[in-house]
Amino acid sequence: MTTTPEKTVNFMKLVLPMGILSIALVLASVLLLATRGLNLGLDFTGGTVVEVAAPQDIVLNDLRDALAEGGYADAIVQHFGSSRDVVVRVPPHETDNGDEVGLAVFEMVSSAMPSLELRRVEFVGPQVGDELRDQSGLAVLFAMGAMLLYIWFRFTNKFGVAALLALVHDVIIVLGAFALFRWQFDLTVLAAVLAVVGYSINDTIVIADHIREDFRTSRQSDTRAIINHSITRTLSRTMITSATTMLVLIALYVFGGEMISGFAMTLIIGVLVGTYSSVYVANGLLLLMKVDKEDFIVPERTEVDEMP
Repeated sequence: MTTTPEKTVNFMKLVLPMGILSIALVLASVLLLATRGLNLGLDFTGGTVVEVAAPQDIVLNDLRDALAEGGYADAIVQHFGSSRDVVVRVPPHETDNGDEVGLAVFEMVSSAMPSLELRRVEFVGPQVGDELRDQSGLAVLFAMGAMLLYIWFRFTNKFGVAALLALVHDVIIVLGAFALFRWQFDLTVLAAVLAVVGYSINDTIVIADHIREDFRTSRQSDTRAIINHSITRTLSRTMITSATTMLVLIALYVFGGEMISGFAMTLIIGVLVGTYSSVYVANGLLLLMKVDKEDFIVPERTEVDEMP
């Protein structure tokens, strides 16, 4: 039989203030999404993508100034792969012909840097962007639904509900951060959001496994004590995993360039929020739903049950 160790950390002591904080963050995020919305990238809105290269380093501000003078002040100019490769993303304009925008943009940036070489021009129509947006939303919903079913069958319905709400909590807060700071939301960021879902549910499942084991084997009857014991047992694993992941993500954000910064920032926020929600949100909801030993008792099968 396992017993609660003397050095068990009382995580659930802070469950009420942490729950209030989570509710406040979720409500603020929903408000931001409703009022400001997401700054959707060209993957979802449509537009023109122009890739150029030069034999020497390209100064982005020079290209931005040239585009602003030509009427494309809203164009996004980023290094692509190296400081000698640049991608220019131009949002759709009602008066523009999509086939001609790419060449016009190249002429403008060439005036600022004559040595530029045109690598490719791509145009994404608004209809394609709308389709990608709809499919992306379905992908997020499908991922969360699959996670719910997995946990539901592996544990109990209470764990399934708690895990799902914790996932919704994480996704809404990440999206709220993008709405607050007006960071660009594109397919790369969406991929990071899906990665956040997987990362968060992994932490939740590890802790849930230990909670189930402790409920079945511990003589302790206090639900809070059992949850505290389970979280403490997984604390070192959680901290090491989160810390090493954060080191990689910070390196990607600092050295990966503008093209990957959105992906890295999404995961940085997601790892922080996901680790927090695995400890406080999911387990706080278990306390709210009054999980106890009876939720883990496997009913004995009788002879009548075994008859065909």
